[in-house]
Amino acid sequence: MSYKSILVHLDTSVRAHPRLEIALHLAHRFHATLTGLFSTYVPPRHAFFVMAGTADYYAEHERLRLERAGALERLFRAELARANVDGQWIAANGYANDVVPPYARLADLIVLGQTDPVDPEAFVAEQFVEHIVLSAGRPVLLVPSAGTFAPPGRHVLIAWDGSREATRAIHDALPFLAHAAKVTLLTVHSPGDRPPRDTVQGADIALTVARHGVKIDVRDLSIEADTPVGDVLLSQADELGCDLIVMGAYAHSRLHEVVLGGATRTMLESMTVPVLLSH
Repeated sequence: MSYKSILVHLDTSVRAHPRLEIALHLAHRFHATLTGLFSTYVPPRHAFFVMAGTADYYAEHERLRLERAGALERLFRAELARANVDGQWIAANGYANDVVPPYARLADLIVLGQTDPVDPEAFVAEQFVEHIVLSAGRPVLLVPSAGTFAPPGRHVLIAWDGSREATRAIHDALPFLAHAAKVTLLTVHSPGDRPPRDTVQGADIALTVARHGVKIDVRDLSIEADTPVGDVLLSQADELGCDLIVMGAYAHSRLHEVVLGGATRTMLESMTVPVLLSH
């Protein structure tokens, strides 16, 4: 199993180029085709039409967006040639939460950037990352908005709780696991935990993955009842020297609001290494 098609979301943020570099390295590693999907925030036309004199602002915004898209496309094509990677460029017009998912569903792996609250250019849509993770049906590699990272996958930390989402994440991450020098599977328990009787144990899923030629180090960690699991995962990743966390993304929709589980929310807000999320 391998990733044969990778999609990287690109915008006009300062982190777009580092994100592209990681995607290029992964495309080269897995001999995959790389799609650069350009999608940025597009102000709704009706919001300007109801205010006199704002139509010119919309036209200027659109001109700048097209200009920046052209510059980024030239960079993308030059980087493809430099890395000797096959790929294609797509500029998606429209609201990102509507236009990005159909393209994302065609990829084996999606590379996105963590939401960056200090860079206005990083905003493309409300809860964009959450929306793609939950709607694409494909694994999402999320790259932190701060720090410098080598292409991930040397030492992988798997967050395991026996759930459907965690199971999906492990199998979605098999190409990374097969290339990793070390894989650690971590289960976290608190005194009040009473796992369902049908929960798959860490040693059992490790044996399943071992049949794919992946050796896994299984670790069980006990924590206090009020300790956030997301914080524990980040702490363990740092302590063990992991450069990638693999985990299931937990969520449900309530009307138009995306409500995420605690560990997932912690990762999206406080991640310190790239995270592969599956739902």
